[in-house]
Amino acid sequence: MAVDQQHDPDVCTRVDDDITRAFQVLGKRWMGPIMSVLSNGPVYFVDLRKAVPGISERMLSNRLAELGAARLVVREVNEGPPLRVSYRLTKSGEALSPALRSLGQWAREHLPGAERSSRC
Repeated sequence: MAVDQQHDPDVCTRVDDDITRAFQVLGKRWMGPIMSVLSNGPVYFVDLRKAVPGISERMLSNRLAELGAARLVVREVNEGPPLRVSYRLTKSGEALSPALRSLGQWAREHLPGAERSSRC
């Protein structure tokens, strides 16, 4: 069977610029788990650290700053007393929630180790 379409190898071998931009932010370690926890609503820093096992305070702080710079997360200070800092998703961050849920479902169905995952 002959195909009349011309094949441009440069088109097939070049990654989409939008995918590159998305993974420059979300492809860093801890970003997905942080966004996933925040997709359930605002979370205090200390509770966010507990919800993402293995992340240090410094790394969490750095990642939250990066997500803030990408306009996906907002930092809110509750004056207290005691002074407490919480984080929540922006509208842009909330727009990622369906994609994150789909990605989690895909992982349960296609990646090894799904039987060990814990969900609330």
